[in-house]
Amino acid sequence: MTAAVVLLGGCRHKKSAAIAPPPPPPPEVAEGAPPSVEPAPAHAPAPPIVPTPSTIPEANEEGFASWYGHPFHGRAAASGEIYDMEQMTAAHRTLAFNTIVRVHDLDNQQSVDVRINDRGPFVDGRIIDLSHAAARAISMIGPGTARVRLEILNLPPAAIPARYAVQVGAFRYRDNAERLRSEMAAKYGTARLVERAEQPGLWRVLVGAESTEAGAGALAQRIRGDAARQIAAFVVRIDPA
Repeated sequence: MTAAVVLLGGCRHKKSAAIAPPPPPPPEVAEGAPPSVEPAPAHAPAPPIVPTPSTIPEANEEGFASWYGHPFHGRAAASGEIYDMEQMTAAHRTLAFNTIVRVHDLDNQQSVDVRINDRGPFVDGRIIDLSHAAARAISMIGPGTARVRLEILNLPPAAIPARYAVQVGAFRYRDNAERLRSEMAAKYGTARLVERAEQPGLWRVLVGAESTEAGAGALAQRIRGDAARQIAAFVVRIDPA
């Protein structure tokens, strides 16, 4: 049915509105199908999720690299793998195992790609421990350390939520480690001892259990500020036992 709407103007002049066209007929629906359901679109594979620089942790991390070989060669790494110093692998304190990292030497402009399969270095000021093979690839064997920048190339799927703590010391004697653990627990609520599986007899003291690396970083800063003596407090990832 066609309808016309007449509007009265304020000056006694009549203006006719445009006549709306009739609505189109509804689309045909197959017999038995609910009329409100549209045909399902063709299935297409979901686009891959590519991490952006803002979601990649420590994408521009810079610091000193070191390398390790014997006596760790042939022992279990923190990931459970047997460490082979002639493979392109590395140890990092917080990156997930199987993260692929490009290590750029800032002095000689050489670079090497490594896979994270171990934890370390547990020395303040160093950010990555390269295998013997990876260190050789960027001419680092002789100097022993190098200034580097880390570029993350690939992050593995997150299997479990990450947890972070602050390492405040490492001791050969468990009694010494226990004294510091007790002191830290009294001040900050949570502290524990962890023995390095790849280096038996070395006891690490870890404080806190944070859900984010930033939260653990804030705790590390607080611990350094509270300490009456200089203390190396740095963030480490808590790996499941």
